[in-house]
Amino acid sequence: MSKKLFVAAAIAAALCAPATQAQQKQIKSIGITLGSLGNPFFVTLAQGAEAKAKQLNPNVKVTALSADYDLNKQFSQIDSFISSGVDMILLNASDPKAIEPAVMRARKAGIVVVAVDVAAAGADATVQTNNVQAGELACGYIAEKLKGQGNVIIQNGPQVSAVIDRVNGCKAVLGKHPGLKVLSSDQDAKGSREGGMNVMQGHLTRFPKIDAVFTINDPQAIGTDLAARQLNRKNIVITSVDGAPDIEAALKGDTQVQASASQDPWAMAQKAVEIGLGILNGNKPADPMVLMPSKLITRANVAGYQGWSSPR
Repeated sequence: MSKKLFVAAAIAAALCAPATQAQQKQIKSIGITLGSLGNPFFVTLAQGAEAKAKQLNPNVKVTALSADYDLNKQFSQIDSFISSGVDMILLNASDPKAIEPAVMRARKAGIVVVAVDVAAAGADATVQTNNVQAGELACGYIAEKLKGQGNVIIQNGPQVSAVIDRVNGCKAVLGKHPGLKVLSSDQDAKGSREGGMNVMQGHLTRFPKIDAVFTINDPQAIGTDLAARQLNRKNIVITSVDGAPDIEAALKGDTQVQASASQDPWAMAQKAVEIGLGILNGNKPADPMVLMPSKLITRANVAGYQGWSSPR
């Protein structure tokens, strides 16, 4: 081969070869907008995202904001991220459908949008817990403890996809047991301890016999237990979803909380950043919906549970 042909072939090979690490786009800035930074789940999620981003680029700028489940506030936060020119937005949508115009504005600006914990219309990808499975696990535990007989409350929450999926998973399991009567399933306890306590107080006043309560997250479970204590109601099986530090303490202590289907917000956030970086470099995931498995944490196995606050 002549020298000229050799050089031409080498150039062609270089052009056709995959981009090297040096040619890969870096994440220089990430905007994160979450349901509520008053919830330790979202705090851990933000921390996990920042840790992964700094591992990829020590000089990355990470801005995490609390939308407080306010759609208008979240619109403003996304617009601010667009104005500041972030490379990626991690989005925990306050309203999975109504958020779409903001998502599309971000994507039009060349920003990768990855939904976390709940789906968001128009997002490039979504990383979340398998919430249907989580609801199935938590309510399967109720069915087992009650031996298929009793009165159950499903304590609902903000109508985002994660909550809807958990409730659907719970209902699917309870529906297999004709002896289990669902007394209520439509009360929104706002995803908070205070909301869980308020809704449970109403249920305890309304219903003389409650055998079990499934709450859509751990803060509501803690509030539910507090309400039961205040009204001196006992022998209620309380289960939830999250596997948060507070629920670890509750499972080890003198409460009526019996089980929680775990999530891993740290791992969820890290996966979201990895996927976002891939999309930024033209590598879309084979499936834009990534579901992370849940495990049931109970009083029997909580001692061996590696929770959110475990060393990483």
